[in-house]
Amino acid sequence: MNDDAFNLTPLDVRKQEFRKSLRGYDTLGVDDFRARVADALERAIRERQVLEERVSALTEQLRVFREREKAMNEALVAAQQLRQDSRAAAEREGQVILREAEANAKRLLDEAKAAESAVKVRMAETERQFQQYVGGFRALLERQLAELRALDGHRG
Repeated sequence: MNDDAFNLTPLDVRKQEFRKSLRGYDTLGVDDFRARVADALERAIRERQVLEERVSALTEQLRVFREREKAMNEALVAAQQLRQDSRAAAEREGQVILREAEANAKRLLDEAKAAESAVKVRMAETERQFQQYVGGFRALLERQLAELRALDGHRG
């Protein structure tokens, strides 16, 4: 029913006057019915007001919930983006650390190889000097033995 076309209030019902006729309706019955209709109309209007207030409150609550949902969705998207950014940054940092470690390991390996080469050179030089010393010592001993034989041969 359209409210603009027919807007009846409880007061309208109570004040409605009817023409009296000879064989008309019972006046007390009509008055009693008007009172009951007016009471029912008042109850319906009050219930409608309560329901409209509740609808308004629920509509506002729904609006707040939708705003919260939107904010939560935005926060979730931001958190997911932050997680992706953090993961990408951690991966980049890990790759940098790995490259640095590999470069450091290569440098240490090169230094170890160079040290090994230097030790080998020194060891070869020491071996050469030792062989030279042994050769010189042997020559000295042989001269000494030769002199001892010569002395032994002169005595005898």
